[in-house]
Amino acid sequence: MDTTSYDDIIHLSRPVSKKHPPMPMTKRAAQFLPFAALTGFEGEIAEAARLTEPVPELGEDALAALDAQLFLLRQRLPDQPEITVTRFVPDEKKAGGHFETLTGRVRRLDEVHRLLILTDGAKIDMDTIVELLI
Repeated sequence: MDTTSYDDIIHLSRPVSKKHPPMPMTKRAAQFLPFAALTGFEGEIAEAARLTEPVPELGEDALAALDAQLFLLRQRLPDQPEITVTRFVPDEKKAGGHFETLTGRVRRLDEVHRLLILTDGAKIDMDTIVELLI
């Protein structure tokens, strides 16, 4: 007869704790599921793959057209004219950004802070405007 070191306990029943109830099979199985060794890595990959537009540099002609539109806007300001503005919004996490187009009525032109304030409360930084249509 072959004896092993477990012969004395091999036929005993499994001990049951008086303090802790047995774990459900679904939770036991979850212990052996694969895990993400590099947590957050997927987010980093997605962030690196996200494309941004380069910061636009307006030429003299575009700047002159923008100045002409701002001059016209100052004259029509009491009428609260409707405008369509395309602006460049810098990205918070990486170089570049994206273009955004807004339409609304102008309530006020803040020359000190260089803001266009629309009637809906939106504030547009005049330094980010690339196109203005009245």
